[in-house]
Amino acid sequence: MLTQVTPKSEISARQNLKWLFILRNMMIVGETLLIFLSINALNIRLPQQQLWMVVLSLGAFNVFTSMRMQTEEPVTDAEIFSQLAVDVLAIAALLYLTGGASNPITWVFLLPLMVTAIMLPQAYAWYMVILTTAIYTALIAFNIPLPSIEPHAPVPEVPHSDLEYYRMMQHAHVMSDKSYFSLHMFGMWFGFVFSAGLVAFFVANLARTLKFKERSLAVARENALRDERVIALGTLAASAAHDMGTPLGTIAIVAHELEQDYPIHRFPDLHEKTLIMQQQINRCKEALSVMSASAGEMRAESGSIMPMAEYIDNVITQWRTHKPGVKLRFFIDVDVAADAQIIAERTLTHSIINILNNAAEATTIEQGIEFHASWTLTHLIIKIRDFGPGLPPDFSEIVGKQPLTSKKGGLGVGLFLTCSTIHRIGGKIQFENMESGGACVEITLPLFNREEGNDDDDGSGD
Repeated sequence: MLTQVTPKSEISARQNLKWLFILRNMMIVGETLLIFLSINALNIRLPQQQLWMVVLSLGAFNVFTSMRMQTEEPVTDAEIFSQLAVDVLAIAALLYLTGGASNPITWVFLLPLMVTAIMLPQAYAWYMVILTTAIYTALIAFNIPLPSIEPHAPVPEVPHSDLEYYRMMQHAHVMSDKSYFSLHMFGMWFGFVFSAGLVAFFVANLARTLKFKERSLAVARENALRDERVIALGTLAASAAHDMGTPLGTIAIVAHELEQDYPIHRFPDLHEKTLIMQQQINRCKEALSVMSASAGEMRAESGSIMPMAEYIDNVITQWRTHKPGVKLRFFIDVDVAADAQIIAERTLTHSIINILNNAAEATTIEQGIEFHASWTLTHLIIKIRDFGPGLPPDFSEIVGKQPLTSKKGGLGVGLFLTCSTIHRIGGKIQFENMESGGACVEITLPLFNREEGNDDDDGSGD
């Protein structure tokens, strides 16, 4: 079954639409608060019905945007720009009803321009400049002026002299100027608070996104470097396997002739040594055969699906041929899933055996090593512990990232390849020193998922 992978550009566009939905909600709340304060706190006579109609229309459009985000239709840059254009038109309608360009909060036209410059390519930013500039210019000439803010006029029934009337009118103008000044100051204050909160919100999220991308890039760069080293080591190994084939065959022939020349009844010690030499030669030939057979194979082709308990038993049996005299304490969790399965890949088996060999070389034969295994239907956890001197300082910072320059305690290129193999199949490996002495290696591996396997089988005919 073919799996559709969503491109990163589509994920980014959909995320931008989500941020735009959140920002529009903030704008609706701010507009509602501003209209309420202007009418009830500042006693400004505004066309309430038309203003609330614009706010409700913008809210309805945001409900549509929320429904749009639930669909699988791809989000494009043009759609994001059209969403911002709707916000600009809503702002223009509000400003038209409240004085146009003379309104002290005309700076809000800068917000869609800022968002466009952050979310969309440069061309869309210039389109937004043209749109906002044209609307701002039109609002200078076409708008509903703000009502005059004046104190109560003098009561006409009360007699007064001309001088007294002049002073009262002068006081009225002063009160009017103060009211207009208060309105302007309130608009500036609200603009500062709203823009400061918006800038802090945007900058914080933008900084977090940049840090996440930097970390992702660093991990990708590190993985690429590790894969490059693995490929180089694989090339050298294939070349070495090709070069070792002929001399190894020659040594096998000579060992066989030595076995014939020194029979066991006349030379028992020498004959036994020739048999040991032949066994080691056969191991080398088998390793070269496995290397040649595994070259170029995919993971599912290089191994078979095995029950978890059978695979663990197979790994331990193979390791016993390498270290038959090492004491092993074997533990399996009693609550394991009986029907769990794993893809028994050759490289994975060799990696676990390599960890066991390193643990056996770091400890004494009497102390031995410990092997703990537990698994569920989805994951396998293996813990291998030795009782040696422990890991060197700063070991965890370089292990698995590059081949170690020194081979102390059995740690070298093999451990680098082991970590690369486990990471390649989606597993994790951790190293730590135990307080009671020795070191522990914890390996977490994904297990075979029957549902995924069935899906692959169903789609094999595609």
